[in-house]
Amino acid sequence: MGLNMYETVKKILIDDLQIEDSEIKPESELINDLGINSLELADLVMNCEDKLGIEIKDEEIRDFVTVSDVVAYLEKTVSAKDSAKKGRR
Repeated sequence: MGLNMYETVKKILIDDLQIEDSEIKPESELINDLGINSLELADLVMNCEDKLGIEIKDEEIRDFVTVSDVVAYLEKTVSAKDSAKKGRR
């Protein structure tokens, strides 16, 4: 898990969803530990999409259980997007 992507997700959780910094750990469960509801999860997804210039498919969101799940998905998606860009050059 890349520290930079983790910090990006953590910043969104703190700034946009008002989650306490001390509560956020890679293993924190979004619903059970952080108390995120479905509307807040949608906000998290939209903020990630906006900040990273990606699109997250609805069916992928179901796999977001922990903070590290979100980070791993975003790293994979951003990496694939960057690889596709390089391939077009």
